[in-house]
Amino acid sequence: MENKSGVIYHKSFGLANYQFKIPNTIDTKYKIASITKLFTSVLIMQLFEQGKLDVNKPIIDYLPDYKGEGGSKITIHQLLNHTSGLANIDTVTSVESAVKNGIAVYQHPCTTEELLNRYCSGKPVNVPGKVFDYNNADYIVLGKIIEKICNKTYEQVLTENILQPLGMQQSGLVYQRDIITGLADTYFFRDDLDKLVPDLPVYMENWYAAGAMYSTAGDLLRFSHALFGHQLLKQSSLNRMFVPGLDEYGYGVWVYKDYDINKKNYTIVKRPGRIMGAQSMLFHILGENTTILILSNTGTTSLDDLAAKIAPEII
Repeated sequence: MENKSGVIYHKSFGLANYQFKIPNTIDTKYKIASITKLFTSVLIMQLFEQGKLDVNKPIIDYLPDYKGEGGSKITIHQLLNHTSGLANIDTVTSVESAVKNGIAVYQHPCTTEELLNRYCSGKPVNVPGKVFDYNNADYIVLGKIIEKICNKTYEQVLTENILQPLGMQQSGLVYQRDIITGLADTYFFRDDLDKLVPDLPVYMENWYAAGAMYSTAGDLLRFSHALFGHQLLKQSSLNRMFVPGLDEYGYGVWVYKDYDINKKNYTIVKRPGRIMGAQSMLFHILGENTTILILSNTGTTSLDDLAAKIAPEII
């Protein structure tokens, strides 16, 4: 946690690995799940600032081989704020279903091109711009747009434009094939068994530009400083990102105007993430230099509730 006085609390608890009783430390790396979407939206807005992309143009302008019939109708803006109308990639609705039937999109290895064509190119189920539907497919398409414009992999663009310049040496993308030193294992709670169990087997890279990153609290604080301190984007771009649309969602973040903390109204920029036992939270009080970062490898506590309880104590 950080406020105007600087870092005021940076501690770790619990175990990074339950089998061998390895404790979490302040340097433990965690899967940060959908905080990845904020990095993706920043990369898109960097391309916007460079004049290489117009957020009001459709997918097909940047992915000419896109097979979906929404290619000429769905704009980059609508992908960013989850109003694309694309069919939702995540169809598992309960833990019971996931345990019994698996998580189809993520339990078979896929290239990013296969992800795009198999799961993100179907017929739109809603009129673009009319319905908010939190959908990983939107950010998979954005990842492919970044690759096409830059002629590099998403990982290369992420590294060259954010991770390396900010010295985020403990951050990157999770791949099933890689052993990442210091990365916490993840566990979720099974109500039917009344205990924590290891996460279901998945290919984390299939979350791609929507959720495949890992990081540390220290690295994410560097990112937060750079983002809100205009090192990554101009204020005009942040103004676009932080406009709350449907469901109070902006570009990769929820934005809450008139959020009451200690009987005073603030604007909150919030980016939670969750994939089974991997949980993360970036909670920033805009204009107050105040950030709460919480990373977890167990799915037992609501980080939304925890951040909301912490905020009145540090503002």
